[in-house]
Amino acid sequence: MEHFFQGHQGEILWSVIILVLLTVIRFVGSQTVRKIGRVGNIEQVRVLRISKYLSFLYTFLAVVALSLVWGINFKELGLLFSSIFAVIGVALFAQWSILSNVTAGVILFFAFPFKIGDRIQIMDKDLQTEGLGPQESFRIEDIKAYHVRLRSDSGQLITYPNNMMLQKAVTLLCDDTTDTDMP
Repeated sequence: MEHFFQGHQGEILWSVIILVLLTVIRFVGSQTVRKIGRVGNIEQVRVLRISKYLSFLYTFLAVVALSLVWGINFKELGLLFSSIFAVIGVALFAQWSILSNVTAGVILFFAFPFKIGDRIQIMDKDLQTEGLGPQESFRIEDIKAYHVRLRSDSGQLITYPNNMMLQKAVTLLCDDTTDTDMP
């Protein structure tokens, strides 16, 4: 055991540094996301979801860094990863909208143009042909990783993809209860 520690002092030191950096970066990233959530008055569930996404990304980067430090044979590892990524690539190509919607959900979180409880109007003619009246407005009930749940004025519950919220024009409407005495 002593021989192992003497022979790998550099790798052990770099591993400790990477793990400490991972811990610090995860903490700072989590605090930053929470602060953005507080400033933007964003639901706690969405804040936790984005924190998980970032934590996964940081952990993946730390595993890659540890692999480099310990000198893993990338030729054999590359073959394994290329096979895995080929299968994942086919699955993502078949389900590209899932990745698109998750990415749009992250963008909606950081841009926070609207939040749960806001009344919006979506300029989508396909949405208007689904039995909804022209220029109908919606109240945002929930914003999930893949979709937004909207309640129409007529009471219908609509699930609308996050990526469409970025592609279509969305108007944020003022409630009748808000003060409109602005100069």
